[in-house]
Amino acid sequence: MQIPSPTLLAPQHPAAALDRLGDEIAELSAHLDAATARLLELIREFDARGGWNTGFCSCAAWLSWRVGLDLGAARERVRVARALGTLPLLAEALGRGELSYAKVRALTRVATPETEARLLGVGRAGTAAHVERIVRGWRCVDRRAEARETKRRHASRALHVYHDEDGMVVLRGRLEPEVGALLLQALAAARESLYQRARGRAGATAGPGGVSAETSTVAQERADALGLLAETALHHGLDPGAPGERYQVVVHVDAGALADPEQPGQSVLEGGTRVSAETSRRLACDASRVVMRHDGEGRLREIGARTRTIPPALRRALHHRDQGCRFPGCGLRFTQGHHLRHWAHGGPTTLSNLALLCRRHHRAVHEEGYQVARLPDGALQFRRPDGRPVPEAPPPSKVPGDPIKALRAGHDSQGIRIGSRTACAGWLGERLNVGWAIDVLHPLAQRSRPCRPALALGALFLLRGCS
Repeated sequence: MQIPSPTLLAPQHPAAALDRLGDEIAELSAHLDAATARLLELIREFDARGGWNTGFCSCAAWLSWRVGLDLGAARERVRVARALGTLPLLAEALGRGELSYAKVRALTRVATPETEARLLGVGRAGTAAHVERIVRGWRCVDRRAEARETKRRHASRALHVYHDEDGMVVLRGRLEPEVGALLLQALAAARESLYQRARGRAGATAGPGGVSAETSTVAQERADALGLLAETALHHGLDPGAPGERYQVVVHVDAGALADPEQPGQSVLEGGTRVSAETSRRLACDASRVVMRHDGEGRLREIGARTRTIPPALRRALHHRDQGCRFPGCGLRFTQGHHLRHWAHGGPTTLSNLALLCRRHHRAVHEEGYQVARLPDGALQFRRPDGRPVPEAPPPSKVPGDPIKALRAGHDSQGIRIGSRTACAGWLGERLNVGWAIDVLHPLAQRSRPCRPALALGALFLLRGCS
C-alpha cells in the first residue's frame, strides 16, 4: 500500500512580509494622526489670532484657499481644532497617535471637560464604528435632556398683571425666548411708529428753534409702544409701509463727500446716525439713487427720479461674466456690483469698470484698505492694505524629499514613540449594546431597567477603557 507523502507547508516568509506591511501601514497612520494633532493646534492658534482675516470671511475659507481642503472639510477641521482647545485629554491622545482623527472628530461633537475622560476610554477601547454609534446614542440623550429643559421652561412661562396702589397697571412675566424676541421686535416697530407721529406733529406745530417740552425715557417709550400694540391689535394692524420699502436703508450723503471722503459734508442714515463717507461710497456702488438739489440756504429745489446705479441688463451681463465674488478664494454667489473707479469720480457704469464682490469683500475694498484694479489684459489684481498683491492661487508648500522619514524624525525628537500597536483599539470582539453603554457612561442617562449580565457584557469593553 502506498502511503501518501505529507503535505508540504508553504513557506512563512510571504505572510510575515504581509504582516510587516500591515504594521507599517498602522504605524504610519498613527504618525499621520499625531501630525494632525499638531496641525489642529496650529489651526486653533491661527484662528484665534485672526490670521485668516486678510480678505477671507472665515478661517475655513482661508484653509480652503491655502491648503486646498473642501470647504465642508475645512469647517470641520476648524470645529475640531476649537473643541480640542478645551479637551486636553483628547488632544493629548491624538498627539501621541493613540486615537485616530476620525474618532476624535466624532468624540468632539459631544465631549465636554466633565465627560471627556470617560469618552476617551470609549475611543481607546472601541473601533471608529463603535465610537460613532456611542456618539449618536449620546446625542440622543442630550436631545432628550434638552427637550426636558425646553418643556420645563415652557411650563414656567407666565405674565402677571395687577393694579398698584396708585392705580397703575404693573406687568411682570417670563416669556419663551422666541416669544420674547417677537415682542421686542413688535415694541421696536411700535416705538418707531410713535416717533414718526411725534416728529410729524412737532414739524407742523413747532416754530423756528422750537424743541419738545418733554423728552421720554426708553422705558416710557416702551410703555407707550405697548399701548399702541394693544390698540392696533383691537382695531387694525401696524402700518410698517409698503413691502418694497420696508427693509431699505436710506443714506443721505452730499455729492462732495461722496466724490472725496476727505471733503466736508453729511453722510447720515435716515434716522440721523452718521456713517463714514467711504461706507456711503460702498452703498452707492450698487443701489437705488435719488439726486436732490438744494439752494444755498438748504431748501430743496429739485428732486430727480429714482434710478438704479447698475441697470438690470448690465447686471445680468455682469453676473454672467463674473459668476460670483471675484476676490481670490471666495466665489460667493450673493454679490454686489463694485465700480473699480467710482461713478462719483467720473467712472463709467460699464462692464469693464465693474466687478462682483460679496458683502464682506466689498467692505474690505472700501473700508479696510484693500485695492482692486483691472490690468491691461482684463484680469483683476487685488492688493492688501500694505500694497502686497493677493495671489489668485496660493504658492506651493515646501515638502521634504522624504516626508515620511521627516515625519518620523520629528516625532522622535519630540519624544513621541509610535509603533504598529499605538492606535490599536482594545476591542476583543464583544457585542456592543449601545443603550446599556450610554446608560453607564452618560451622566444624564436614566436607567430604566435592572442590570443584567447579558446587557452589561455589551458595554464591558468600554468600561475597561474608562477604568
